[in-house]
Amino acid sequence: MKTIAPPHPNPSRPTFRLPAGACDAHCHVFGPGDVFPYSDNRRYTPPDAPAAKLRALHELLGIERVVLVQASVHGHDNRAMLDAIAQSPDTYRGVAMVGAGITDAELAALHKAGVRSVRFNFVQHLGGAPDLPTVLRMAERIRPLGWHLVLHLDADDLVTYRAFLDTLPVPFVIDHMGRTMVEHGLDQKACEMMLELMRDERAWVKVSGAERISQTLSTQGQPYADAVPFARRLIEAAPDRVLWGTDWPHPNVREMPDDGKLVDLLPLFSDDPTQLRKLLVDNPSRLYWYD
Repeated sequence: MKTIAPPHPNPSRPTFRLPAGACDAHCHVFGPGDVFPYSDNRRYTPPDAPAAKLRALHELLGIERVVLVQASVHGHDNRAMLDAIAQSPDTYRGVAMVGAGITDAELAALHKAGVRSVRFNFVQHLGGAPDLPTVLRMAERIRPLGWHLVLHLDADDLVTYRAFLDTLPVPFVIDHMGRTMVEHGLDQKACEMMLELMRDERAWVKVSGAERISQTLSTQGQPYADAVPFARRLIEAAPDRVLWGTDWPHPNVREMPDDGKLVDLLPLFSDDPTQLRKLLVDNPSRLYWYD
């Protein structure tokens, strides 16, 4: 089993000042493994990246609110995430991974603990697509709670599962710009599909993961700037249904990004301060702090 790299040891303080109430809507906590063990079925082993390190990073970046996303290394054991939320229940929310056998009472308990969504991974390196009828049944079960789905897809999956997405009875969020790789250009089929999808009022997208889709490296000018046109298109397509996150501690990336530099990409995503406030403050508020 492979071991992945730790997050950047000395991230820079960004020059871009985030607005008050800014939210990191996609980040993770890993372990510590001696307290919250990693899943026996994980595809990789991460270094511990506990809540205290994440809080220190957010203080440096100027981030005040957080949406923690359960990662596959912890499987359906959400305790590390729930422990982090419990430390800041007013400013933290969560996205869980759950099994089909979870009870309604257990879902209600997750809601009380700050969870507002369930995540499903479709990407190949994490095991591929889940059972689609199971996803649909879970969507029906979470609808009374006001939750949504978070879907981690490869770019090709946007084409493969487009008809399935139309059947979902709840809003859904696509992670990391749909992983539409810069090398394939803005005219690639997956980009067209993503823009078409964003006409659907149920569809949201995270303009996160610039370091994942970029062709450049951190040593080449402004890091990952070639991902900016992709983010701008998505923001323009659905300004009220876009989110942003750091993706800290950046599992399975080709190189470890400096989170301060990722924040400094934000003013390139839009020329409109009002739109950046929607992206960073207003949109996550509606989706995660509705009660």
